[in-house]
Amino acid sequence: MRALYVASRVAHVWGPIGRLDYEGGLYRFCYTRGARQLSGFRPLTGMDDFEQVYESEDLFPVFSNRLLSPSRPEYEAYLHWGGFDPGHPPDPIALLGVTEGVRQTDSIEVFPCPTPDAGGGYSNKFFLHGITWMAPAASDRIARLEAEEQLHVMLDPCNPADPNAVAVRTDSERTMIGYIPRYLARDVSRLLKQSDPQLIHLVVDRVNRDAPLQHRLLCRMRACWPENFQPFSDEVFRPIPEDVPASYQA
Repeated sequence: MRALYVASRVAHVWGPIGRLDYEGGLYRFCYTRGARQLSGFRPLTGMDDFEQVYESEDLFPVFSNRLLSPSRPEYEAYLHWGGFDPGHPPDPIALLGVTEGVRQTDSIEVFPCPTPDAGGGYSNKFFLHGITWMAPAASDRIARLEAEEQLHVMLDPCNPADPNAVAVRTDSERTMIGYIPRYLARDVSRLLKQSDPQLIHLVVDRVNRDAPLQHRLLCRMRACWPENFQPFSDEVFRPIPEDVPASYQA
């Protein structure tokens, strides 16, 4: 089963509100308890019932509209930015999981549900967040990064926007260049506190010098998966409907 979580922003507050899965030829979407806890959140278009599990053989329009059309001239570059081979385009779930489905016209984003990799570790690939808010030196340093260059994570508990924020810096100059995406911050901060920070391996996957800032730096992270560690285990990630597959309750 392939799973993505869906988050929404109301005012300046982000929160998880749903889950999108693909299994057995069907896309499924259901709301999570975060939809009821995020004050002011309104249901997605065409999905008004919090108690229903929506199913479709085709990707729901609210999500398919977040994928760049193959007819667009920048489509090939768009795939390259995410580390995909244009000769073998990825499926929609994989593409949404990296690009986050962000559009300038609304406040919705999607992100993958982590599962242990083949070696039993916690692996993620993501675009660096927060570059816009960094000093000019950060953008200059990002432009000089190379693939496989080592990066480092550090807790930023005084961050006014998120006490779980995890900053990213370079190795040699120790320049702060951005942040781990907000949807990973809580889990990565837990991993930093539960294990040796040296066991969290973060490297540059791609530097997209011709891309918008939100797609400028693709990072790849691998960490240990501690015993009894369960990502996205907070109440807000649990489904509202009762008639969902047992795997949704994990």
